Amino acid sequence: MSEPTRRIRALHTASTLTVYQAYPPHIGLPAARDGRFPAAWKRDRMTWIKPSFLWMMYRCGWGAKEGQETVLAVEIARDGFDWALGHSCLSHHDRAVHADEASWKRELKRAPARVQWDPERDLRLGPLPYRSLQLGLAGEASRRYADEWTVSIRDVTPLAHRIHALVAAGDLTTAAGLLPEETPYEAS
Repeated sequence: MSEPTRRIRALHTASTLTVYQAYPPHIGLPAARDGRFPAAWKRDRMTWIKPSFLWMMYRCGWGAKEGQETVLAVEIARDGFDWALGHSCLSHHDRAVHADEASWKRELKRAPARVQWDPERDLRLGPLPYRSLQLGLAGEASRRYADEWTVSIRDVTPLAHRIHALVAAGDLTTAAGLLPEETPYEAS
């Protein structure tokens, strides 16, 4: 079965969906310890959530990039994720979706969430021929994410480092067995 060009793939249950983010330790460690984002986490700033573990590993360099040393798995309510999708706008102008660039800019200005499709990644973090979702949350969406939708927050940095070490050693089979089980997600 071939993959569609764009698909949301995520670890999810009947009521939750897991997204990934990476932060400096002064934000990530308290968030994981307390199960909620600390006061230092800016609720008024755009935050990008990624349902794809490997896309997050690409973005944060397996938790080695400066300011992204703590990798978090944030389990959020599905209804919150679906709300964000329903109130989103593409992060770029697409002539197949928007009448013109001006109408896209108006929609972008109003929307509290932004949809961006980025190449999915393999275990070596090389691009695959299909794309995974990255969802930007701002304003109301960002506040709701932090204060209403978050069910749990786990520090998965040790998992990221373990998988990376296995990949570096050439043991892709064992590394793949440790990946979160991401399956297609059908938004309501």
